[in-house]
Amino acid sequence: MNLSVQGMRIAVFCSGNGSNLQAIIDARDRGHITAKIALVVSDVPDCFALERAERAGIKRVVVERKAFRSKKEFEKEILKNLEKEEIGLIVLAGYMRMLSPDFIRQYPERILNIHPALLPSFKGAHGIRDAFLYGVKITGPTVHFVTEDMDAGPIILQSAVAVMGDDTEETLAEAIHKEEHKIYPRAIQLAIEGRLKIEGRRVRIF
Repeated sequence: MNLSVQGMRIAVFCSGNGSNLQAIIDARDRGHITAKIALVVSDVPDCFALERAERAGIKRVVVERKAFRSKKEFEKEILKNLEKEEIGLIVLAGYMRMLSPDFIRQYPERILNIHPALLPSFKGAHGIRDAFLYGVKITGPTVHFVTEDMDAGPIILQSAVAVMGDDTEETLAEAIHKEEHKIYPRAIQLAIEGRLKIEGRRVRIF
């Protein structure tokens, strides 16, 4: 990975509430993220993340899957918008669609994701619920590079969250989201500064 701090432009992909987007915006406002949040991309036209982006003065684009005959055409439209904004880093923040291998190859080692469980355990869309129902004592979020396999990319940062005896799935989710909002901006800034090096399965931070 060879990313430069100067002039870095990032795009955040969202499908829902956008709490991680808000954490990224807040980190930018505090000077903890030095890149420009140039674009918010969503596949859901009425998601709250778009309102957060509007309030923050960030350009928004909605690309709905149903408007295109194929996934290839759908992703081509997204890529066109990324190219127009000269995006150097993509940040997935509650984006509920799998990116195709062809899309990922356009941004090798330049797509980050956050997952609400300690990978490689409890992959998929219900990481919090699955970990809670399994009865784990420790869980927490994982920031990783996006690869062609779901939730399988090299791990950048993780944070441990203890599961308390009186936790519900909802209270556990709240605790995990708090940690997400700490470690995701940190990982993004490390990527912006070019301080991440992938060595096999490991990510070295320097």
